[in-house]
Amino acid sequence: MNPAMNINDIKTVAMIGAGDMGHGIAEVALLAGYKVNLYDIKDDFVDKGKKRIFDSLDLLAGKGKIPPELNTAIREQLLTTTTDLAEAVGNADLVIEAIPEIMDLKKKVFAEIDQLAPAHTLLASNTSTMSISEIATATNRPDKVFGLHYFNPAVLMRLVEVIRAEKTSDETMQIGMDFAAREKKVGVLVKKDRPGFIANRVNQAPAVLVSEILERGEVEPEALDAFVRMMGSAMGPCELTDYVGIDVAVNVSRYFEQTLGPDYGPPPHLLKMVEDGNLGKKTGKGYFEWPGGERPKIDFSKATRKFNFLWTIFVQINEATKLIEEGVVDTLDEVDLAMVNSSGMPFGPIYFGRQISKLDLIDNLEMLAERYDKPMFKPTKRVLGGGHKF
Repeated sequence: MNPAMNINDIKTVAMIGAGDMGHGIAEVALLAGYKVNLYDIKDDFVDKGKKRIFDSLDLLAGKGKIPPELNTAIREQLLTTTTDLAEAVGNADLVIEAIPEIMDLKKKVFAEIDQLAPAHTLLASNTSTMSISEIATATNRPDKVFGLHYFNPAVLMRLVEVIRAEKTSDETMQIGMDFAAREKKVGVLVKKDRPGFIANRVNQAPAVLVSEILERGEVEPEALDAFVRMMGSAMGPCELTDYVGIDVAVNVSRYFEQTLGPDYGPPPHLLKMVEDGNLGKKTGKGYFEWPGGERPKIDFSKATRKFNFLWTIFVQINEATKLIEEGVVDTLDEVDLAMVNSSGMPFGPIYFGRQISKLDLIDNLEMLAERYDKPMFKPTKRVLGGGHKF
């Protein structure tokens, strides 16, 4: 019988995917002192990822946030790059995947990694919404497959959701939580593999609400974003959707639709944008124009007064209580911990919910469910019983 693994057995990390998330996750592991094998399918992709890591390290070093010797060690000893998957995972103790959100592609890559990686190697996915349990079926080591979901930009955002799949072992989960701690991240345990896990699941509710408001023409994108920016957010919901990619938002919504129900599906105006090839920043046009990739200039004088920001909090609270009912988390405090550390906001929706009367919350949720014909907004049993406060 093989001795149990622990966090001290993790020496080398293979990062599969060198794109927006992959290079950032690789940098976080490097800053924690791990050896990292950075892999992608083309030399150009790997080279761009490596350059982005080095550029970020230069910024950190220039601000005195990392010691010069660590910067040197990362460049000369800790980081290797490759387009050979066998080389990337052959000596890895932990593999982290960050490739496009296409289930068939993820399962294909995990099946290949399973054949190439040592028997002890743990396999993690950075998927933001998809089933870790389904990904694990492509391997012969489902007990060693789990989720490590980072948030963008990975170097700055503190949250890592550590997700248990159906057959993930306790040993694997403990190593996942310890790995997040070694990286100085806030690891939040996701006890059950459900779509969107914690933060993205809770945030999907206001995304559906905002999409419905825009679809009905109740507010214009610029008026909405101006209002949200004036409330203190660094980026409004429409600009954020453009930044992430309209196509990405549609794919995520479709996945929620397939797994949670039709209320979570993408609205017609987003589908039309995809059909027209207006995918946001990457194509120069989405909700806004992105000249040369520059952020759109928002006219704050157009800020709407027709949008009740509290509605987004109400539907977040309601969605959070579903996570309790589904066994994803044990307490609502865990939800707030995830929400605060994935957004940079000082408080989560549950904090606000504890300041709201049960009747106000119930009345508003029932109104939203009827007004927008979205049963997903109907108050849960926990909300009806006042359980949104604990």
